[in-house]
Amino acid sequence: MNTPLTNQPIRVGVLGFGGLGQAAAKLLSSKREMILVAVADQNGYAYSTESLNTQACITTYQNQGTIGHLEAFGTLSNNSIQDLIQVTGDTVDGYFLALPNLPNDFIPSVAKEFIQAGWKGVLVDAIKRTSAVEQLLSMQDELQAAGITYMTGCGATPGLLTAAAALAAQSYAEIHNVVITFGVGIANWEAYRATVREDIGHMPGYSVEAARAMTDAEVEALLDQTNGVLTLENMEHADDVMLEVAGICSRDRVTVGGVVDTRNPKKPLSTNVKITGRTFEGKISTHTFTLGDETSMAANVCGPAFGYLKAAQELRQRGISGLFTAAEIMPKFVK
Repeated sequence: MNTPLTNQPIRVGVLGFGGLGQAAAKLLSSKREMILVAVADQNGYAYSTESLNTQACITTYQNQGTIGHLEAFGTLSNNSIQDLIQVTGDTVDGYFLALPNLPNDFIPSVAKEFIQAGWKGVLVDAIKRTSAVEQLLSMQDELQAAGITYMTGCGATPGLLTAAAALAAQSYAEIHNVVITFGVGIANWEAYRATVREDIGHMPGYSVEAARAMTDAEVEALLDQTNGVLTLENMEHADDVMLEVAGICSRDRVTVGGVVDTRNPKKPLSTNVKITGRTFEGKISTHTFTLGDETSMAANVCGPAFGYLKAAQELRQRGISGLFTAAEIMPKFVK
């Protein structure tokens, strides 16, 4: 039985421990309403009934290649997620799936592992692609029957900006278009290998499969050709299906694009969402919501993800399970 939020912190696990997973662990270390008790990567997992030391986790992963080597708490495993679920049972309230979106069915397949294990709790992802969210939407009944409260598309975009669009839409009688433009700056692409590969999969002439198959040397060669900058237009981004499911507008009125600089932490442009529509008086207007340039990709993804995890935990405590998107539920601020 999950403990009410007011009494005890939410016990959180992070699946995936690349750049995003490590950032998630750092963010959790400053929170009192959530504690990190479980981490899994490709080759191992770590679990503590009390809490895991963030710095020890990161140092172990960076120096030895897997969290499985973490002293006292780590276990090496080729089926780390399945094994972690079995070991922890219902002692973990919720997991943030900081996993690659490659291949496209990877995160939905992980959700199926939780269902098959009979686990009940909260899952949150920062998934990107429309087709991946559609796979999860088709699992709505399964997730509900399993007693899992699943929040999908809960990063920055989809996520924070999709929710802002859903809120801004309230001023209008009809939405003409939603345009999301993001700027991402990272000092070194290797810290976010999976994210950069996924972005390459959105470029003309590339696919998810092609990007996933690229070696690090091939990625570096491509980045050398573009001076480290990736320009992305008309991306297959799940903001469209999420706003459609939420009843805001049809997906063909939503466009997403951006610029990723893999060699400079300064954002190449300000991330924003513009919502244009017609008011009930017949006026055409545009709302713009712009993220501060000083906020990193990690801050704008991990913050919302845990805010949605807290919201999902509250839903679950009311007996509500199933699949929800960031455009349907307001996140709760995690103290």
